Amino acid sequence: MTEKLANEYRPDSVSIPGETLAEILEERGMSQAELAERMGRPKKTINEIVKGKVEITSETAIQLERVLGVATSFWTKLEGNYRDYLARVQEEENLLEQATWAARFPVAQMKSFGLLPDARTRVDRVRAILAFFAVSSIEQWKTRYQSELAAFRLPQKLTPNVYALTAWLRAGERRAQEIRCAPFDAPVFRAALKDVRALTTQRNPDIFTSELGTICARCGVATVFVRELEGSRACGATRWLNPQKALIALSLRYKSNDQLWFTFFHEAAHVLLHGKREAFVEIMGASTGDQEQEDEANRFAAELLIPPKDLVPLLADRSFSGEKIKAFAERVGIAPGIVVGRLQHDGHVPYGHLNGLKVRYRWVDKDED
Repeated sequence: MTEKLANEYRPDSVSIPGETLAEILEERGMSQAELAERMGRPKKTINEIVKGKVEITSETAIQLERVLGVATSFWTKLEGNYRDYLARVQEEENLLEQATWAARFPVAQMKSFGLLPDARTRVDRVRAILAFFAVSSIEQWKTRYQSELAAFRLPQKLTPNVYALTAWLRAGERRAQEIRCAPFDAPVFRAALKDVRALTTQRNPDIFTSELGTICARCGVATVFVRELEGSRACGATRWLNPQKALIALSLRYKSNDQLWFTFFHEAAHVLLHGKREAFVEIMGASTGDQEQEDEANRFAAELLIPPKDLVPLLADRSFSGEKIKAFAERVGIAPGIVVGRLQHDGHVPYGHLNGLKVRYRWVDKDED
């Protein structure tokens, strides 16, 4: 059963417990010195309790009950509420100091994507971002997320916004945690990629995203689509959530089916071919991992999508008309746009040619028709 935080009353200010004690003493006509004598405590201690410099401990609360007839629970609750209030005040001061850090995230965009709630104040915004990352402070964010980016070996050129990228990666992590997966099985996943390849001919994203997620989950891979955050520059990412569950995140950055499917199979190659301690993120086509590993993942994706032997007859013809590409794509069981993307990448046709055969996608808001 999942526990939820309920709304609770939090007063703007809480009086010092010692003030209540002073009022009771005044009502009883009892001095602090007399109370100290009856409790067997130094007068200085009682005075410091009245001023809020010393806490009312459980032992003190019991003594106050015996001397004044006011329940122990009353004093402990009074003291607890006061200490909670002081802790909240201190927390808000600390969070306010972190407001500059929070402002570096694409907050408005994260809110529009449903990643963050509305925040009335700067403190609320800091609190919301910490909750999004499930950390208690900036230091924990740096340790858990910012330092983790070093594992991705980000490119020197086209360096992404660290704050946007960590938020995008965290959004993928959160979605993946909600997906129930079988324990990872490499042979089963490798075999399942043939079924995934067949999905490339499906034009309806509602269908192929659902089927892709189901196929991958059966193999121990949580595959999620995460809308790109401005500045993140991420096309896709791969990491292991635990030894039995891999994560593939896709941003749909380039919005065309050839880029989408190549990115997926590139990430799948990292899952199959490289270690579970490895982490990869694709930044605008730049290499982020070891170049040998990136080249290996590129070859894996390219050859799985269009095996070299299948490509030979098309290349031999050299007349790359739309009709011939569509006929070839149907024969090998793949989307025509992927064939176009391959021919463009390999330099057989200019990047501006035959793009009408590609399928393009866009993110649709939930309230959009």
